[in-house]
Amino acid sequence: MAIIWFNEKPKEGVVTIAQGHLTLNKPATTFFESAYSVMLGIDPDDKKVIIKPLDKATALRHDIPDTKKYRITVRSSYSRITNKAFVEELTGLFNLDFKNETIKFPAEWDNKQKVLVVNMKEEIK
Repeated sequence: MAIIWFNEKPKEGVVTIAQGHLTLNKPATTFFESAYSVMLGIDPDDKKVIIKPLDKATALRHDIPDTKKYRITVRSSYSRITNKAFVEELTGLFNLDFKNETIKFPAEWDNKQKVLVVNMKEEIK
């Protein structure tokens, strides 16, 4: 008897952007479980948002200015970064309307850089 065991494919990381916050789904949240805060970056040429987790020791070291560190709330099934100014910046750069809609984007973990990369070119419908 030849048995092929079912192996569920890993779920994709998704970042949902709405007016004032970014929400990471459970697969994306796994990389932020021990995060004390995050850094937010934008690659306007590649249309990517970069989210870098900071553990408590790194966040409190003071070599990164407080104005570049943002709070993340991590729950069991999602995490949220509330930052209205950042979302407004994304609205202007990528010509998207987060005031009237919530938009989902795929996200992948970059193991080399230790950052979550959100692809703003691929909206998930």
